Amino acid sequence: MEKKLNSHWKTHFRQRLIEWYERKFRDLPWRGTSSPYEIWISEIMLQQTQVKKVIPYYKRFLETFPTVHDLANGDLSQVLKVWEGMGYYARAGNLHKAAKIVVTKHRGVFPSDPEKVGNLPGIGPYTAAAILSIAFGQNLPALDGNVIRVLSRLFAIDLNPKSAQGKSRLLSIAQELLQPGQAGTFNQAMMELGAMVCAPKSPKCGECPLAKKCRAKETNTITSYPIKTPKKERPHYNIAVGIIWRGDEILIARRPEKGLLGGLWEFPGGKLENGETLQQAVAREIREELDVRVSVQELLTVIKHQYTHLKITLHAFHCQYLSGVPKAIGCTEWRWVKREELDAFAFPTANRKILDQLLQE
Repeated sequence: MEKKLNSHWKTHFRQRLIEWYERKFRDLPWRGTSSPYEIWISEIMLQQTQVKKVIPYYKRFLETFPTVHDLANGDLSQVLKVWEGMGYYARAGNLHKAAKIVVTKHRGVFPSDPEKVGNLPGIGPYTAAAILSIAFGQNLPALDGNVIRVLSRLFAIDLNPKSAQGKSRLLSIAQELLQPGQAGTFNQAMMELGAMVCAPKSPKCGECPLAKKCRAKETNTITSYPIKTPKKERPHYNIAVGIIWRGDEILIARRPEKGLLGGLWEFPGGKLENGETLQQAVAREIREELDVRVSVQELLTVIKHQYTHLKITLHAFHCQYLSGVPKAIGCTEWRWVKREELDAFAFPTANRKILDQLLQE
């Protein structure tokens, strides 16, 4: 570790940070609790989702599933419905799986052993450290994106934080800076500093309690850190789906639980293949997925949507059911439902936009 991190330097660093945090921290619903379950739910929700969006979902989730037993005993469809609109649905599925493990293997008590916590679905090194430090007071540094950004700028770390060497360097620095006995508060203070002051763009250096210790500020290179990996161009796909009518009922299908958007309901369809028209793609996909024949009619709407690794343009067509008894070939189940019943099912965001237009017709 660098010579500059002597005992006096670290003591002053911690004092400045904690004093700032105690004055400026946001009053968030998961703050002030030591419940491992509630902290766990908040940490999973905060992965890749902004705080202001998480708050209402967090409250609603705990109202629906106030204990780990309630979550374990709940149906996945119900979990996904409460989660609907927050995205990254694998997080909800992993929460449900992990809750079952906590109930069956740990008698309903969230484990305090790092290895056991790390083995739960959806919990990586950062989430495990955050839960164990905040809920159990364990002296573990939690390196989320905010903390990585703060440390990268403070020490002008010329390593990609996603590389093995970068991760090791950051973890080593964070462990040395950590205040033993106050790890939970220290970790939350670092996260809050990154979220509120040391922002990715337009950081508020004038409000930072650590500005005098920041090497990136000293060299006017703040926005150069952390070192970024060049972004890959995301592939784009045209998707064609059908709103299949049989009288006043619509046919919907539930996606396989493994894979993208697992367990959610959708209007059947899929990717456009070479040489196909959108109408031909709809009819083919519905036949392959459900063994049903349809007549493709007018276009309802076109939706553009982006995921972390791909982009889609979703073309939704009204379709008239012709023949065939639906079979769960490319899905886990199917249902005929009335238009007014659709809102009870959990749909992906892009399909939800189609549903909203459908309900307005």
